[in-house]
Amino acid sequence: MPAARSVFGMTISISHFPVTAPDVDAAVAFYRDALGLEVVNDVPYGEFRWVTLATPGSSVGQIVISQPHAGRSEQEGDQIASLVALGAFGPIVFDTDDLDAAFEKARASGLGEVLQEPMDQGWGVRDCAFRDPAGNMVRVGEKAA
Repeated sequence: MPAARSVFGMTISISHFPVTAPDVDAAVAFYRDALGLEVVNDVPYGEFRWVTLATPGSSVGQIVISQPHAGRSEQEGDQIASLVALGAFGPIVFDTDDLDAAFEKARASGLGEVLQEPMDQGWGVRDCAFRDPAGNMVRVGEKAA
């Protein structure tokens, strides 16, 4: 997806989106194996690491998975871990050109929890919803025909 030229004359696009997960390996497995993203970077930092994933062949709109305590104080990490476990962040929304195939691939992987099977929404998309292994809500949508 190319960057869009704004009314201000500058180019802007989404670069990275943070996803917090206590178990980075479980999160990577979900986004890679259930949704088909590719690992772009895996950066260790002491006892923590950051893993970047993206749509195959794309360098924009990457997600960066990190643990709640990575780069944060113990108190901040504990608070974030609690919120992630409650599913308080997100949803993280993906687009696809074949929702039924994407849903079946994700469901068959057994790596996330199905929250909603594919259905038409009143806002003009057909989508489904999952929780990743950490509890983050993930929606996958396809524009209605």
